[in-house]
Amino acid sequence: MSNVIAINAAARKHIADARGTSDEMLLESIAKGGRTAMHVLYSRHNVRVYRFVLRMVRDTTMAEDLVSQVFLDVWRTASQFEGRSQVSTWLLSIARFKALTALRQRKHEDIEQEDVLEIADEADTPEASLDRANTSAILRACVAKLSPAHREIINLVYYHEKSVEEAGAIIGIPQSTVKTRMFYARKQLAELLKGAGVDSLAA
Repeated sequence: MSNVIAINAAARKHIADARGTSDEMLLESIAKGGRTAMHVLYSRHNVRVYRFVLRMVRDTTMAEDLVSQVFLDVWRTASQFEGRSQVSTWLLSIARFKALTALRQRKHEDIEQEDVLEIADEADTPEASLDRANTSAILRACVAKLSPAHREIINLVYYHEKSVEEAGAIIGIPQSTVKTRMFYARKQLAELLKGAGVDSLAA
């Protein structure tokens, strides 16, 4: 029994040590077959990758499947990471490629974005909850009207807080092109929001 307790304690310490490790060091360990490192990297990034993919494919089941594929690729190709970008940027690059491939394979690509259920704060009045839900729905609807290229830039820069450099690395375009797309995306989004009667978000 004491041996089992000692083994469990050692395993917990190993995981705790791994959690304090940088993404780059985790990848080095994964490249050597480190399952604990893989578990930690997955727990650290799976939600971000899932949200990124979901905004592209707009299908929860497909997004979950693609996230699994992304981390399976990481397990197989960790040794190929060259350190020219952040690990999170590399992960989103893999995710983007897989999402675009899946969209090409899907017959009906132009499926309207499903409305995300708004969970109201108990402290809200019904009117405040409705107003916030309506504003959020209008914003989603306006973003959905952007071209795929502009929608992708808004997604990366605003929802995933990627820098211009990181967004360029993920999409595979120069930083100057990212800036241009971002300028026109914001301008178009502001016009759409203004047309929908949401001037405060258009600024």
